[in-house]
Amino acid sequence: MVETVLNLAGDNLLSPIILFFVLGVVASFLRSDLTVPEAAAKALSIYLLFAIGYKGGVSVSDHGIDAGLLMTLAAGIALSFAIPFIAFTLLKVMTRLSVMDAAAVAGHYGSISIVTFVAATSVLQSQGLSSEGYMVAAAAAMEAPAILSALWLVARNTTSEGADATENSGLLREILLNGSIVLLVGSFLIGIVTGKEGLKEIESFIVSPFKGVLCLFLLDMGLVAGRGLRSSKGVLTPGLVAFGILMPVLGSFLGLAAGQIIGLSVGGTVLFMTLAASASYIAVPAAMRVALPEANPSIYLTMSLGITFPFNLTLGVPLYLTLATLAGS
Repeated sequence: MVETVLNLAGDNLLSPIILFFVLGVVASFLRSDLTVPEAAAKALSIYLLFAIGYKGGVSVSDHGIDAGLLMTLAAGIALSFAIPFIAFTLLKVMTRLSVMDAAAVAGHYGSISIVTFVAATSVLQSQGLSSEGYMVAAAAAMEAPAILSALWLVARNTTSEGADATENSGLLREILLNGSIVLLVGSFLIGIVTGKEGLKEIESFIVSPFKGVLCLFLLDMGLVAGRGLRSSKGVLTPGLVAFGILMPVLGSFLGLAAGQIIGLSVGGTVLFMTLAASASYIAVPAAMRVALPEANPSIYLTMSLGITFPFNLTLGVPLYLTLATLAGS
């Protein structure tokens, strides 16, 4: 199995999307003036969310809403609620983080990285594997529950820290109306309504250019990750680095078990494992700044974007693909 994972990882490392991410990291470490303007980076993000959501909706329209979709949504929400508690326990054992910082980091690992999800989709396509179109709905459903778990962990373990009930109520609304969730879910629903006929009208815009746009977006992610790693001296302890690699593997096993119980295809199981293994670096950081302002962003951002994100892109997804293939054979 190790040889299979390494072979897949080798192929993955030579794919354009990974190499552009590496280019961004290297450029950042070399202190190059290469940058992706913030407006352009936001436009790339909007395009990716729109494209993956719409194509997922079209797939559901073609497949139909069934028990598999409903069970996948339920399992995704349950995992997003549960994973922060596992992560928090590990962090208290493996690191010396405060309750506030540990809860903030744990919340990131219960939520998902949509870009890791998209990269895993690209790997599946390169391997000739298909997946259930409604996996994008599971991704949207797994964004917010982990944030609520993080807030509960703080409330349970502290008495003087954390947001009050009014702030938390406003935060919940902000989470559910987060731009990335609204666009992803909205595009998904439009894809369901318009179906394959609608896809034909915009296929040239959201199918052919997709991987090229993903390459540019990952170039920007590499630049951001490189800057975070470069400025994280004294923040990343051996325990945190070990957690950043161990936690996604544990999450992937939970995703594998859920995928097997639900009866997902190999491709669908890989995507579910990837969702359970990834860590948010968009929605959750924004929520943590509001709900837990005392938490140190240099810790949770560097963990999710500087450690777990590169691990999943290079070794994680090939590992999850191998495990799902073995479990499905």
